[in-house]
Amino acid sequence: MCVCVCVCVCVCVCVVRPPAGQEAYIKKTFTRMLPVIKDYSLSPRTSRIWGGGQWNSFHPTVKQCRNGWTTSVLSKLLFALPNSPLQYPIQGYTVQPLSSFVIPGLQLHAGKRSSYKVVLKVSKGILTTDIPPAEVTVKGFREKEMIIKSRSLELLNDVLVKVSYTSTVYHINTGDLVTFQFENHEAVFPIAIKQPHIPVLYDMGTDISSQVTIATKTFLRYEQLKVLLDSIRKFYSNIKVIVADDSFEPEHITGENIQHYIMPPAQGWFAGRNLAVSQVTTKYFLWVDDDFLFTEKTKIEKLVEVMEAVPELDVVGGSVKENQFYFSLIYEEGEETEGGCLYRKSNKKFHSVPGYPQCFLASGVVNFFLARTDAVQRVGFDPKLQRIAHSEFFMDGLGYLLVATCGDVSIGHQHVARSARYSKFRNPRKDDSEFKLQLHFFKNHLKCIKYG
Repeated sequence: MCVCVCVCVCVCVCVVRPPAGQEAYIKKTFTRMLPVIKDYSLSPRTSRIWGGGQWNSFHPTVKQCRNGWTTSVLSKLLFALPNSPLQYPIQGYTVQPLSSFVIPGLQLHAGKRSSYKVVLKVSKGILTTDIPPAEVTVKGFREKEMIIKSRSLELLNDVLVKVSYTSTVYHINTGDLVTFQFENHEAVFPIAIKQPHIPVLYDMGTDISSQVTIATKTFLRYEQLKVLLDSIRKFYSNIKVIVADDSFEPEHITGENIQHYIMPPAQGWFAGRNLAVSQVTTKYFLWVDDDFLFTEKTKIEKLVEVMEAVPELDVVGGSVKENQFYFSLIYEEGEETEGGCLYRKSNKKFHSVPGYPQCFLASGVVNFFLARTDAVQRVGFDPKLQRIAHSEFFMDGLGYLLVATCGDVSIGHQHVARSARYSKFRNPRKDDSEFKLQLHFFKNHLKCIKYG
């Protein structure tokens, strides 16, 4: 049997195990690509962090979850073979759940025969067509399998172009596979079943103040915060500033277009970020630390220009005191019970942003970045991370956020000695580091984390 199958829609990524004997070669090659400075793997030490049998008891739950991640029919790898008389769509055919749409492009290109017969099969919907002429017979109307017969190729094709697929399973993002058969030829092509998103639009206004909100979090650093606010007003007199504050003894922050949100004491870095970003009503927000300093090179408009020109971007970072920190992330999926590996490579970027040679794509950037509000709100900041937290946001956003870094926009950094009280909370303890590893291994289902 000649089988012709095409799939150009992908909703899941599956790991293919290398052939026997090549595991060592691949491991050696991959390690050479990513020099490892710190390697955190599931070892006796990290097993102790989990607390005895906690990891083993977690395996069945992980297996159930991963089965849910990988069961879509669109994750099945299919290959197309040449020389088929069947014409069918291989990309771009999408239907809404519980709705009916004509399957575009169905045709049969065959030599002269006494009669023609094609068969269509689906699994998550039903097939329909218009009432055929007397010279064409259709069996399986509003069923999962439809058989069309005719002595006329032209009339059969007239019926094929009117065949519709109706989704009968409600799911906001799934798919179906259609089998299309003629004699010993068979084609399989995908149907994407997807609920369209309702657009979220923002009134961009005419100035930067209606486009961007500045957000920050402060803790025991009111002197630095006041310097930051003064520097913002020097260059942007009307822009809104949101301050999340979890200090023990909150001080009143005054000023026009400043929103000061008091939190319970010492809730942590990411909890404060969540609060601040949740109150943003503009299309973009600019994240800054409370000890940064706006300068002549802090041009928010340049970052907005890049984001507007490249709407696929979600986060664009700048540099802090000319230090353009960025990193790349590589996630290697693991098995159901073991988990995967995450590699973070410092100062590793991908390629430049089209039209903006000063900007490069990366996986993560420094604490000075412009972001699309709705995109970041969908990912969020894990409030369990209180003291050691920055890269973790980009790890959670991997595959969801497209990130870039631009070297032509920078912000200053105040040089002020830290108080002993602040340093007590700022400097992580050993148990903070171990907790972060525990969270990574559990939440991200990892067996190793490597920093290079």
